[in-house]
Order: sequence, then C-alpha cells, then structure tokens
Amino acid sequence: MSTEIHLPFVLTRENIVVASYTFILLYLVSSVGSKAYRAFFGPLSKYPGPKFRAFSEIPECLDLVQGTETQSLVALHKRYGDVVRVSPNTLSFVGTAETWNDIYGFKKTGIPENHKDPEFYMKSFNGHFDLIRAPVPHHGRQRKVISHGFSERALKEQEPLLKMYAAKLVEFFSRAVENGELVDIALAFNFATFDIMADLTFAESLHMLDTAENERWVRNIFGSIKFKNYIRALRMFSIPTRLLVTEITTRLPSLKKRAAAHFKFTSDRVSKRLAQEPDRPDITTRIIEKGGHPLEPNAVVPLGELQVVSAMFMLAGTETTATALSGLTYYLLKNPEWMKKLKDEVRGSLKCIDDMNLIALTKLPILEACLKEALRMYPPTPNGTPRVASWDGVTVAGHQVPKGTQMFVHQLATYRAEHLFKHAEDFRPDRWLGVPEFANDHKGALEPWTVGPRTCVGKNLSWHEMRLLYATVIVHFDIELCAESTNWPNQNVSTCATAVNTTQTLTATVILHLGQTSAQVQTNAR
Repeated sequence: MSTEIHLPFVLTRENIVVASYTFILLYLVSSVGSKAYRAFFGPLSKYPGPKFRAFSEIPECLDLVQGTETQSLVALHKRYGDVVRVSPNTLSFVGTAETWNDIYGFKKTGIPENHKDPEFYMKSFNGHFDLIRAPVPHHGRQRKVISHGFSERALKEQEPLLKMYAAKLVEFFSRAVENGELVDIALAFNFATFDIMADLTFAESLHMLDTAENERWVRNIFGSIKFKNYIRALRMFSIPTRLLVTEITTRLPSLKKRAAAHFKFTSDRVSKRLAQEPDRPDITTRIIEKGGHPLEPNAVVPLGELQVVSAMFMLAGTETTATALSGLTYYLLKNPEWMKKLKDEVRGSLKCIDDMNLIALTKLPILEACLKEALRMYPPTPNGTPRVASWDGVTVAGHQVPKGTQMFVHQLATYRAEHLFKHAEDFRPDRWLGVPEFANDHKGALEPWTVGPRTCVGKNLSWHEMRLLYATVIVHFDIELCAESTNWPNQNVSTCATAVNTTQTLTATVILHLGQTSAQVQTNAR
C-alpha cells in the first residue's frame, strides 16, 4: 500500500508568499467590511458624528498623540450636538445633572455600576488596584478606610500643615521678587501641591518650594501622562499593534527599568513612612487606624495597595488642584475687573495666613465664585473619564446605550455649551453669585470631581487648598501676565483620568503687594 501523500499544491517559496498576501488581503477585506457594517448599520449608527470616526479609531489615536483631543471633541459637540459618536464604540455627552448621574451616579439595588474601561485605566506597576482602577467590591473596601484621611476632622488636624506650605509659597514668590525674576505660576502651584500631598501621604515633604530637589521626579510624572497616551493610541489602533505594545512595554529593559525606578520613589517613601510614627496624624495614620497596619495579614489596605494608592494621591491630588489655580490666575489676569473685586474681598477680610482658617475661607463669596468659574472655564480633567455600559438597559439622558459601549461626559464641551451656561465662552463669576441673568444656567452640570460612588475622595482637601493658596497669593502679591502667556489656554495638552499635562508655561511678573512690607511677608510666612 502506498503511503505517498499528494498535496493539492507544491510548498514553494513563491506559493508561501502568495498564500501570505492572500491571507493578509482577506483579513483586511474582512476587517474593513466589519468596520463599515458597524459604522453604518451597527447599534451606534443612529448617533451623529463624522463617519470616519464611526469607521476607524485613527482620528482618536491622532488626537491622543498630538494632544488635540480636547479641542477636537469640543468642536464636534458644537457641530453635532449633545451626543456625539467620537469613535466606533464611544459616545461623548454634553452633560446635565441627569447625564452625570446616568453615567456615573449611584444605581438602584440590583443594577450594576457602569464599570471602568481597562483599556483606559491601565494596570498599575505592581498589579494592585488603587481607588481609580479598583472594581466595585475592592473600591468600596478601600474607600471606606481611605475616606477617613480626607474627612472634615482630618482636614482640621492638617490645617497648620497646610498653612505652613502656604507660607512657603509666599517665600517662593518673595525670592522671585527680590531677584527680579519672572515666575511660572503653574509650576509654582504644582510645587506647592506636590509638597503638600507628599507630606500628607508620606509625612515627608518633597521640598519643591524650598530647593526643587525632586523636580525631575515630578516632571517624569507629567512625561508619563504623554507616554501613556501614546500607548493608549497604539493599543486601540489594531489587535496587532496592541499585542506589539504589550510585548514591548513588558519586555523592553530600558522601559522596565525606568518604570521600576519611578515606582521605587513612591514605594520607598511608603516603607519609610510605615517604619515611623510621625508627630502628627496624616492620611496613612487614618488608613492604619481604620483598616489595620498594611504589613499585617488582615489589613484592609495591604502594602501593595497602599503603594499604588499613594502613587495615585501624588498625581490626582496635586496636578489637578494646581491646574485649577493656574486657570484661575489666567482668567483673572485677563479680566482685571474681577481681579480687583477679588482683591478687595480677600484683602478686606484677611490680613495674613494666620487669618485663613477653614471657616473664614468659606465666607468669601467672590473667591468661591471665581474658583467655580475657573473650574468651568479650565477644568483639570477636560475630556472626562470613560465608563462602559454594563447592561443593555442603560439609558443616558433619554438615549439607549448598548451594553459594552464606552461613554463619558466631556467636561469642557459641557461647560462651554451655551444652552447650559449663558455667555459660556466668557469668564463670568457672577453666574455663581445669584445674578438673575444667569438664573437659567444648569449649574448642576459643573462636576469637576464627577459624581456617584467614585466621586473624588479628596474633594474637600482640594477645595481648601485652592481657597488657602489663592487667598495667600492675593493678600501678599500683585501679578501681571507676561505677553508670551496671552494665549496660554489654547495649547495642546495630554490628559489622563486624573490630570492634564500642559506644554507651555504660564509666565507672570509677581509684585509684592504695597500693603505688605518684606518684614511682614517673612513674619506671615512663619
């Protein structure tokens, strides 16, 4: 019996090449056909938006790489309305209070939370969850303990520490005044917020306002935001690029070494903090008090989680606050009549940092209105934070959203929508002061910290920091915007879930307020 096998073709090099090209062609035809069907006949085809965005992720990828996502989506909403299909499986919303609650809010018993997209919230370095990445059961467990570190009680305990860093900010500006130097206002506020959060988290300052000795680490954080957007763009482009990126980022020695060094900066400080008993309570104190020591077997927040949670604090609790204060500075300098009103209010009520307690700072309505308007005009997270529709019955502002669809409220598009905010393109703090002209504004649409069970745990701290730091600057200094920063908001930015990375400086001339002598500045700064 013959055992010879007769092949229908000969395996020559030429045939292998032809077969390979045929396979690639069939894959491309199939892929294009599938994308075309999804774009024109799929469940999201009824939503308005550019057809190329419905067909391909390329426009979104380009926005991520170029830092133009914010401008692109604002323009799309102005053209297409409150709901826009911005990529094949993504809907962007201009959000009223109803929209915010439908996507992010608390759900009735038995209805699942719209979960976070793992493609957007990438894994942490050590694989553990922080509050931002944690799925529902883990998030609730963590938040129940961590929230005590941001309570009103904790805030009152930390008031002397916060005032100390407000004084250091005065010293930072005073050195610039004495040396006749221009000041990058955005960088100064970042130095202050990073110092504060490091001390609250690790019981140890980064000394940014003193010597900027850890400036490289801080700048690496900003650089990582841009790098992660490159990674996101490549991962969403196609399955082959996703696999390639995963392989490169997990195996390339230089990337692994850099990521490890960055993570070590935080983990070393966590270990150092756990090995000591600071003379004042901090966030870690409350975590240990309510959830047990992280090194113990039954700790609610074990060491690995505390490391990534602390890293999260050092991003989410710093740059966002500094961005809001920078935006406030810019718009006040472009609207001098409001700067004058704010100066009159603050300087008429507060004479030095010692006067700036939690209660006193909440009794400044113009300061409060200016901060809210700055958050509307220049939100720290302009592009929103995406969720995935967790079931087929999801309804957002009356729109049925299919299960598995990525969706979010685009903050800047919302805040610049004329039908939600009258004179939406103008800096008008009086809209928050009960002026009848703005009675029909949808003020509930302003949610810079989002809503629901995952609203920012540090919201109260951020509010107090903003009030304190800005009141401090107003009491002690006058500021003039430099010509090169005239168009500061109109720049390309790289954003992540919790922060925005700008490329241009906000340069200003800082002048010692005539009501403050150098001696008074030094006294108030102690």
